[in-house]
Amino acid sequence: MKLLVLGATGPTGRHLVDLALRSGDSVTALVRNPAGLGDLADRVTPITADATSPRDVSAAAAGHDAIVSALGRGNSVRADGLFTRASAAAIGAAREAGVSRLVWLSSFGVGHTYDWSSTPQKLIYSTLLRSLYADKAIADESIRSSGLDWTIVLPTRLTHGPAKGTYHADDRLPMKGNPSISRADVAAFMHGAAHGGEWSRRSAVISD
Repeated sequence: MKLLVLGATGPTGRHLVDLALRSGDSVTALVRNPAGLGDLADRVTPITADATSPRDVSAAAAGHDAIVSALGRGNSVRADGLFTRASAAAIGAAREAGVSRLVWLSSFGVGHTYDWSSTPQKLIYSTLLRSLYADKAIADESIRSSGLDWTIVLPTRLTHGPAKGTYHADDRLPMKGNPSISRADVAAFMHGAAHGGEWSRRSAVISD
């Protein structure tokens, strides 16, 4: 499978790229700085570009089977319109290039999933992450209404732990406290979703 990966140099994106390569996929990594790919640089096709630029993403998307976005804001809680702009670019690129499959990393607590959150989660989402989640909500709704074959991935609090392979995934999961999931497990779920149809046009809540 030919994958165009956005956010490939981020902590989740690197897991995703590594897993895709080990699975035999062909990977194009759209990155601002190819040096961030480290030891993966010689095994992918790096394209230096801006994930929020419709022109850049459209040029990169041609010839691919799926666009997979692991974009994130790192340790920043400021949105700066990243997800709104990147989703618009990805949707436009997919349509222009004839790529129907889009797997998009969001967060649990965004949009309607806020109502399913535990009390501790609601406190964090409505204060510290309020701006970031508002931007993600706009992006997610744009993707849902895009007409593409989309999957939106909604993990709980992300950690840097190893993949366990024992996480739970469903349209909705019960929440207690502030549960977490490793970025490695999130990457594995996203890779599987890109290859299969089970999560076509569905939003997946995932957590340990």
